[in-house]
Amino acid sequence: MSNVSLKKLDISLGGNAIIRGLDLEVEEGEFLVLLGPSGCGKSTLLHSIAGLTEASGGTIEIGGKDMSRSDPSERGIGMVFQSYALYPTMTVEKNMSFGLRIAGVAKAEIRRRVDRAAAMLHLGDLLGRKPAALSGGQRQRVAIGRALVREAGVYLFDEPLSNLDAKLRTDLRRELKLLHQQLGATMIYVTHDQVEAMTLASRIAVMRAGHIQQVGTPGEVYERPANLFVAGFLGAPAMNFIEGEVDATGTFAGGSLRLAMGEHAGTGDGRKAVLGVRPEHISLVPAGPIQGRVTLVEPMGSHRVVWLDCAGKQLSCIVQGSRPIAPDDMVAFEIDVQRASLFDPDSGSRFDLAGASSMLAMTL
Repeated sequence: MSNVSLKKLDISLGGNAIIRGLDLEVEEGEFLVLLGPSGCGKSTLLHSIAGLTEASGGTIEIGGKDMSRSDPSERGIGMVFQSYALYPTMTVEKNMSFGLRIAGVAKAEIRRRVDRAAAMLHLGDLLGRKPAALSGGQRQRVAIGRALVREAGVYLFDEPLSNLDAKLRTDLRRELKLLHQQLGATMIYVTHDQVEAMTLASRIAVMRAGHIQQVGTPGEVYERPANLFVAGFLGAPAMNFIEGEVDATGTFAGGSLRLAMGEHAGTGDGRKAVLGVRPEHISLVPAGPIQGRVTLVEPMGSHRVVWLDCAGKQLSCIVQGSRPIAPDDMVAFEIDVQRASLFDPDSGSRFDLAGASSMLAMTL
């Protein structure tokens, strides 16, 4: 396995700058997920690491060696694409071994690698079949196996599950996680699906418009988003945002909602701020200090998403249990302020809330 180091990387396509001055360090053996909306540059970045897209500036180091101008075959990578890209006239075994045969690897070594990858991916009984006789999930496992037999230093995945239905995505996501645990290999994975990112990643790099917004563990980027974009992009339902002000005592006021955030949160009267609260950090409690009217209830099986109108502001919360809740009900709730976030509305950056108070108040 190898580390990957990107330094001041620039990538342009058709005269348009896609990536500018990007720095990223991928450690040996980690599962790094590049997460972001369509068009943010994550697949372009992955293709540049693979050598399929030429960088216009900066360096790409793989295993400590500068590979910025090296051919894809020299970079020691294995890649899995969104489309399976299997040869329809070849069997599973031939598809998996094709690259090795072209490279002149000995037959015994090819057999060892194919058998090992087939065992990991549960393809042993399918080696004699052709792609037309396989399901979508099986075809994608073959594509993954074709990358694994290279025994590469780095494995790259470009949205490999996006063409599969929900159940297959869940199954293959689990298999990829187990595969990484078995191999301990360096893996870089591109997706716009936050569930894939949160469940697979050792670390997540959140991208927007060719720039990395935040790099951290799934817990870090979810619990302490660096800015409004990261906060809003992660989470389903999305984080609740309330615009308001923070006074010198650290009290946030947004309309009729007032929350004591701690003295350090304010540097003067009337500083503009955006309060961010995850739906699971709003709890319906009989003696809660805040009142709201239920506008919508969404059953989700293991829980319900309840939407509230709080003095004209729409808030979502997650409710467990079987308590009867219906639209137009008036309910009381509380906010876990210690897990809330405050952002600068102009820059979008996060304010530090370390040591925030959990006190709550409501003025009607």
